[in-house]
Amino acid sequence: MKRLLILGATGGTGQQVVAQALDRGHEVTAFVRDPAKLQTRHERLHVAVGDMVEDAGPLERAMKGEDAVISALGRGLVLKSDHLIQRSVPRMLAAMESAGVARLIFTSAIGVGDAFSEAPLFSKCLIRVILKDIYPDKLIGEDLIRKSDRDWTIVQPAGLTNGALTRRYRAGEHVTHRSFATVSRADLAHFLVSQVDDRSYVRKIVQLDY
Repeated sequence: MKRLLILGATGGTGQQVVAQALDRGHEVTAFVRDPAKLQTRHERLHVAVGDMVEDAGPLERAMKGEDAVISALGRGLVLKSDHLIQRSVPRMLAAMESAGVARLIFTSAIGVGDAFSEAPLFSKCLIRVILKDIYPDKLIGEDLIRKSDRDWTIVQPAGLTNGALTRRYRAGEHVTHRSFATVSRADLAHFLVSQVDDRSYVRKIVQLDY
């Protein structure tokens, strides 16, 4: 059993991470702005209320005693970044360092940064047109994490769906994606939680799809 702090715990992926981490026997702290949006209830689930960008105090308190952080932070269906990742990552890294938490599993997206060249054409079109404000923010976050001394793993999933948990996804530093690459939030969560005890991708960027 590990003590895990989940960021972005009320989003589509975050809810899956919380549920699956509990299923695997971990002790989970969900860091949320609105506890009412957290659907899961469990004796090993603790809720810490705070805002990633407004007040560092709650995050610092929530971080104490944790073994690892899984971040599913994101803007969901909103197409404006509001610089969420750029503003959140420095506080997350500082809180981890202060609390002595080394392990970070961070969710990014297909085609961020150098991985753009490996993204399928459809994803490239979305990145350039629809997600043109979201992706620069994600890249800033990735760069900050890569320069840190944490034991990080950055996960770049393909287009997310609400499909079932299959455990039949592909993971690797370089993945040849099909034209409309996807992966379910459930399978993404499965991989994220698995990385708590798997050091294969420490200080590496890993892509995920079917």
